[in-house]
Amino acid sequence: MELAAKNAMLVLSQDKERIRREEGRTIGAVKEIASLLGLEEVNRMEAFDISNISGFANVGSMVVFEKGKPKKSDYRKFKIKTVSGPDDYACMKEVLTRRFTHGMEERKILDDKELENEFGSFTKFPDLLMMDGGRGQVNIALQVLEELRLNIPVCGMVKDDNHNTRGLYFNNKEIDIDRRSEGFKLITRIQDEAHRFAIEYHRSLRSKAQVKSVLDEIPGVGPTRRKALMKHFASIEEIKQAEFETLLEAEGMNRAAAQSVYDFFHNQDKN
Repeated sequence: MELAAKNAMLVLSQDKERIRREEGRTIGAVKEIASLLGLEEVNRMEAFDISNISGFANVGSMVVFEKGKPKKSDYRKFKIKTVSGPDDYACMKEVLTRRFTHGMEERKILDDKELENEFGSFTKFPDLLMMDGGRGQVNIALQVLEELRLNIPVCGMVKDDNHNTRGLYFNNKEIDIDRRSEGFKLITRIQDEAHRFAIEYHRSLRSKAQVKSVLDEIPGVGPTRRKALMKHFASIEEIKQAEFETLLEAEGMNRAAAQSVYDFFHNQDKN
């Protein structure tokens, strides 16, 4: 019994230490960031990034961290509608305007129905906006917030020449941060996550566009069947490798259409 009690105390002690370290990585790190920026309390942070690789489709990402942890259910992605070409500032302005305008509209609808803000997908506003970049991106965010009459602190996550996180830009000055601190590590995680989410969305759009362009060439595959194939298979390579019976499993595919798809790819291999 005495040995069991000692083991239980050891496990409890290890659990407490694990919880303490985790809180340092999350809540403690958030408090560090709030202190650096002179903010009383920060709970929800939203970070934004733009991706326009290879000149194909500008997209924006919004990632959310609450109490230092990612809240993936609140992540949002934006396909840019008003900007053609690589103009990150114009893209960011559109993304932020859409995000907060949508949120304000949802809040009004919920208020009219006497419902809590938690019922909306954009209604919760951040305690801190974190932009991927320095002065330029921060100024774009401040401009949007001013136009919408919103008062939310904005900082920029600045990178060095090697594209690694360097510090924060806030109130017209760059703030150096101890790279060994939990606050710095959290900023890096947030910046990397915003970038990853934007890149993933961009790649998925490019992949769908490539699939669509190839499927357009197949006789008997119109818009409805093309969408069904794109939904059923993860990539053009999967469609290409699929057996006839597997192609038939896609919604709306009949034997003639499945044979047409199968023949298209297998005849290509023979040529």
